[in-house]
Amino acid sequence: GVELKCFRGHTDSVQSVDITLDGSIIVSGSHDGTVGVWNVASGECRLIEGHIDWVIAVRLSANEKRIFSSSWDKTVKMWDVNTGELVRSFEGHS
Repeated sequence: GVELKCFRGHTDSVQSVDITLDGSIIVSGSHDGTVGVWNVASGECRLIEGHIDWVIAVRLSANEKRIFSSSWDKTVKMWDVNTGELVRSFEGHS
């Protein structure tokens, strides 16, 4: 295939991505410990910090208002898509 667009912002490899149904926002999880929120049209990225180890999976909620991220730090975190603020942290994996 042909590369249509390249998004740069993470400082380590990307492990996981998800995209909104309308294709306007991409979320990514990286080995740099951040979650990326990408505006597809502009290419602008906001990196969300909060994990202390690799982010291994990201997923948008069904209503696309929340991002869920899981990490090797043994947490699942819920973030607000629009603000990047942490809504809740789930801990307990051993």
